[in-house]
Amino acid sequence: METKSRITQMKKVFIKETNIITPLGFDVSSNWTALVKDQSGIEIQNQWENIPSVYASCINTAALNKAFDAVVTTSAPFTRVEKMLILALEPLIEKQGVKEDTLLILSTTKGNIFYLESGETAQAYLNELAEKIARYFHFQTRPIVISNACVSGVMALSVAKRMLQMNTASDAYVIAVDEVTEFVLSGFQSFQALSPQPCRPYDEKRNGVTLGEAAAAVYVTVQPDDAKAEIIGDANINDANHISGPSRTGEGLFLSIQAAIKEAGISQHAIDFISAHGTATLYNDEMEAVAFNRAELNKVPINSLKGYYGHTLGASGLLETVITIESLCRNLLISSKGFENPGVSQPLNIIQQHTEKEMKVALKTASGFGGCNSAVIFKKTE
Repeated sequence: METKSRITQMKKVFIKETNIITPLGFDVSSNWTALVKDQSGIEIQNQWENIPSVYASCINTAALNKAFDAVVTTSAPFTRVEKMLILALEPLIEKQGVKEDTLLILSTTKGNIFYLESGETAQAYLNELAEKIARYFHFQTRPIVISNACVSGVMALSVAKRMLQMNTASDAYVIAVDEVTEFVLSGFQSFQALSPQPCRPYDEKRNGVTLGEAAAAVYVTVQPDDAKAEIIGDANINDANHISGPSRTGEGLFLSIQAAIKEAGISQHAIDFISAHGTATLYNDEMEAVAFNRAELNKVPINSLKGYYGHTLGASGLLETVITIESLCRNLLISSKGFENPGVSQPLNIIQQHTEKEMKVALKTASGFGGCNSAVIFKKTE
């Protein structure tokens, strides 16, 4: 009884501000416009010496530099990753500010990985990146790094929610970033996981992942005024199945969804749509189909945004969360680009065209190497 009482008294946590930097635009509005027009950032890339022509979703460096120079006047050097993060976070901080106890939580898998090529190993440490961004924006608390494969962005939101509920901080900024590099491409190439065409999540002709790069920023608070959505449930469960292969039974994802629904205090029938991981690899998509069917969510409209942005690794969960919240607020389901015919063994209600629908609740899921799985449930604020 005491435990139940504590749970019911937990603070409500809200997402108030969002921003994203992607090949489709340098703010949420331009990205949304591109999605509605069915535009994708995926195209042939030829910029790496040891990697042949490959499909990827990459931010134009000249455009990035121009946008950065218009905002930042300091002469201090910044990497592409740092510029992406600063551009994503700057408008949010300009509106909401930084308090003495405001948290900064960074989600990434590789960060400034290119430093390894130049021999500047210390600069590649993820904490160095987080601390540089924290210093730039004058955070007084020590930043937190969440790096748990491809669930990192979603898990970072879970961490922010729980720390605010424990009164560790009054508010938090969650940021996420990853870029496409030769190092990252070669890793997926060694798995023979790169698709020779733009990726096609859940489709019968899918043949692997398409990589992408992005930065995202979200302001999390316990203040409901003008909030976009409330985080009503979350869970992160590892099935410890394999270092790179997902569970055939979808155990970790299924349990994460179950736990998130239980915390949210809703029925699975209350979920209006699902923003899934959907990498377009054979085993991931199949695992998700199994897990969603086990959770009795196979009739809920579902999409993957990887056909628009590619797989942005540690940034994907937060990037896709921003679009998920935008879908809720605008009552518009975005189609799952690249999908034509089912390619998984169990039925899913894949969104095949942009569809208007009155919505209140959405589920965002993510899965990654090492058996990690995450689920977060959002409720639109009135």
